[in-house]
Amino acid sequence: MGEFVRVCEAAVIPAGHAARVEIGDSAVAVFNVGGQYYALDDTCSHALASLSDGELDPEGCAIECPLHGSRFDLRTGEPLCLPAVDPVRTHEVEMRDGALWVALSPEPA
Repeated sequence: MGEFVRVCEAAVIPAGHAARVEIGDSAVAVFNVGGQYYALDDTCSHALASLSDGELDPEGCAIECPLHGSRFDLRTGEPLCLPAVDPVRTHEVEMRDGALWVALSPEPA
């Protein structure tokens, strides 16, 4: 796990929404599901679409890719349906004094 980086105030991502943030060279999607925050690489593993532009499913804690409809579990990054078969990388999120901090996970080998 990398060092935590402050990415934004938590208030800028209302419940049921997402935001794209940049951490170094990495684009990360941060999701607010009822006050619980999740972070994934912002790029779908199937077709390189931005997951932060997708349809958030708070009940299922999942995001649907806006391009081909692949769904990913926000907790694990695992694909929940085709056409994606590879997971997306997840990252740790902490809230500190009203701000969100994200630590990037290592790149897969």
